[in-house]
Amino acid sequence: MSEGWFEGFAQQRLRVGEIALNCRHNLAAAAGRPPLLLVHGFPQTHAMWHKVAPQLADRFALVLPDLRGYGDSDKPASDAAHAAYGKRAMAADLVALMRALGFGRFAVCGHDRGARVAHRMALDHPQAVSRLMLLDISPTLTMYERTDMAFARAYCHWFFLIQPEPLPERLIGADPAFYLRAKLGGWGSHGLEIFDPRALAEYERCFADPATIHAMCEDYRAAASIDLEHDRADAAARIACPLRVLWGERGVVHRLFTPLSDWQAKAVGPVSGRATPGGHYIAEETPGLLAEEMLGFFAPG
Repeated sequence: MSEGWFEGFAQQRLRVGEIALNCRHNLAAAAGRPPLLLVHGFPQTHAMWHKVAPQLADRFALVLPDLRGYGDSDKPASDAAHAAYGKRAMAADLVALMRALGFGRFAVCGHDRGARVAHRMALDHPQAVSRLMLLDISPTLTMYERTDMAFARAYCHWFFLIQPEPLPERLIGADPAFYLRAKLGGWGSHGLEIFDPRALAEYERCFADPATIHAMCEDYRAAASIDLEHDRADAAARIACPLRVLWGERGVVHRLFTPLSDWQAKAVGPVSGRATPGGHYIAEETPGLLAEEMLGFFAPG
C-alpha cells in the first residue's frame, strides 16, 4: 500500500479454527480503548474503511477483518449446503478472531454482507455483541420475501450469483475488473468517483482471484439457502443489544424497503436510524458523517 494508507494500523493473519483471517488493527496503541469490529461487504475488503478508521483510531481499539472468502483471508472449500459460506460460519469466525485478540465482548459495525454477518452474530453470540450498527440493508429474509420486479432489476446480482457453479464464476471470470467496476459504480451516488484509487486497486487485485469469485458466489448461494433456513428457524429470536441503522437515501434499500421498521421488528433492544446522503457505499461517500454517527453511538459522551 502507498504512503498514508492505514497509518498506525498493523496487518496480521490469525488462525480461527480451520482457516486464517487477514485483518488490520490499531491494537498496539489502543490499550484500554473499547473494541470496535468493522466488517466490510461485497465486493470489497477491509480497505473500504480507510476513510473512516483514522477518524476513530484515537477512541477505539479497531479490528478490520477480511471475511472468509474475501480479500487476503482463506477461501475454504465449499459444500453442497453452502454452509462453509453461511453467515453463521462467518459470524463464528469473527467472534473467534476477536477472542484471539483479547476481546470477549465488543461493538460491531457491518456494511452490506458484513452487516448480514453482524446480524447473525448478534443472534448466535449475544454475549459478545455490546452494540450493533448496520449499514444499508434490511434483513435478508425480509428482502427475499418482498422480492418483486423492481427489486429483481435493481439487485439482479442476488439472483445471478446464486446460480449453480460454474456459470456465474465463468462469466465473471471472463472479465473480473469489468464486473467489479460495474457493481461498484452502479450502487454509489457518483459512480466510481467516490473510490480512492488505492482502494479501487485493492478491490481489483483481490477480485481477480478465481477463488475469491467462487467464494463470493458461495456467499450469495448461502444467503439464498442455508441462511434463510437459519433465519426461519430463529424467527422468534431478536437482537437484544442497542441497534443503530443507517442507509443511503439514493439507494435501493431506501427506495424499496423500510429499513428502520424492518429492523425494529427484529429487535427487542432500542433501535434508531436514519437515511444518509448518497448511495450504498456510506463509508466511502460520506465518511465524516459515518464517523460522527459511530462516535455518537459507540462512544456517547
